[in-house]
Amino acid sequence: MSPEERFQAIVDAEEKIEPTDWMPDGYRKTLVRQIAQHAHSEVIGMQPEGNWITRAPSLHRKAILMAKVQDEAGHGLYLYSAAETLGVERNDLQELLHLGKHKYSSIFNYPTLSWADIGAIGWLVDGAAITNQVMLTRCSYGPYARAMVRICKEESFHQRQGYELLLRLCRGTDQQKAMAQDALDRWWWPSLMMFGPVDSDSPHTEQSMAWKIKRVSNDDLRQQFVDMTVPQADYLGLEVPDPDLRWNEERGHYDFGEIDWGEFWRVVQGNGPMNRDRIEHKTRAWDEGAWVRKAAGAHAAKRARRVA
Repeated sequence: MSPEERFQAIVDAEEKIEPTDWMPDGYRKTLVRQIAQHAHSEVIGMQPEGNWITRAPSLHRKAILMAKVQDEAGHGLYLYSAAETLGVERNDLQELLHLGKHKYSSIFNYPTLSWADIGAIGWLVDGAAITNQVMLTRCSYGPYARAMVRICKEESFHQRQGYELLLRLCRGTDQQKAMAQDALDRWWWPSLMMFGPVDSDSPHTEQSMAWKIKRVSNDDLRQQFVDMTVPQADYLGLEVPDPDLRWNEERGHYDFGEIDWGEFWRVVQGNGPMNRDRIEHKTRAWDEGAWVRKAAGAHAAKRARRVA
């Protein structure tokens, strides 16, 4: 049996590929691309929420938001660590991100204009992330799958926090409910775009599914999210901003309108509302934190010498 056949046999048997196992170059490259993009998204995703920490309406809400932003940093750490098991250095991944050669989720290139946006991100963005990431706990690559178990548990908590925030607003004043509706209006379509292009336009889906890196197609994940989220919007008393949205009894799913893929590709290609701001902020933070990394490295080296 060739190395390729042995590798695919392990995958087909629902066993895990580990860092010391032989793997095709394409499998390794696909994982590096996907895990790095995921890690970058967690770190960049701290920005749209982090800028509301000082403006949270109460100490209670401030503590919740701070904890959530810290969780996202932790998710980035798990994922960069998983990527390193594939033979790449996180510093190199950071450089590729700063140079615009690596992508992160398009959703984080939209601004957070009101406090209700924090709830919408938790409910919609984290809800979409959970829909996409639960299947990754069964990814064929062991370190990635194991990292996703904890990440999904924490993202689920974030989703409930966001929904609870919006529920409070919707049960508050007319102005507060209007703020919640405005947030839904602005975040609904970008959230649907999070699942990526339609399957026929996605160059990676078929191979990723054969390798069991990915388990469900983009279109099926998007449908799952719509079916899950629309009843939640109804309970909030909010209207999903899609005139074509309706329940299809024959299909057993919601039909929904056409996504503006032109907008999606503009954002992915770096021309979204906040693309430049996000990368400039990330690069500045990286440069200003150089002394911390240097000190941590020196401390680790000193400890290693003592142990030796």
